[in-house]
Amino acid sequence: MLRGSSTARVDEKGRVKIPTAFRRLIEEKYGRDCFVTSLTGENVRVYPMPVWEEIEKRILAQPSMHPTIARLKNLVNYFGQSASLDDQGRLLIPPKLRERSGMNGEVSVIGNQTWLEIWNSEKFEAMEITRPMTDEDMQILSKLGI
Repeated sequence: MLRGSSTARVDEKGRVKIPTAFRRLIEEKYGRDCFVTSLTGENVRVYPMPVWEEIEKRILAQPSMHPTIARLKNLVNYFGQSASLDDQGRLLIPPKLRERSGMNGEVSVIGNQTWLEIWNSEKFEAMEITRPMTDEDMQILSKLGI
């Protein structure tokens, strides 16, 4: 499982070096190929390719003309790109996504069980201050058994 968080840096070529603990788990379980995308442009999602292919199967099982499915496909493909971890564990963030999400300098890499989320560290900290976990969130999690 990909869990916890770590800091990393985006280099001048737009590559992020995936922290060693995450990289090792990804390569051992899934290989080096990934799909790098976003749902909002605020952050970067890194899906090991086998995980992304399972999501694609679920998308394909839905009516292609459904407006939400169409928006999802447009967003993930607009921001998305297939990429492979290089020998140093770096992954290229697509230029459109890098610009929109402010991926430069220090970033936070967050494990989400089977995929990674990457945020500009300053943006993430500001978001956590303005959108903290609420009592309503806690009630929803409780109802979900979490």
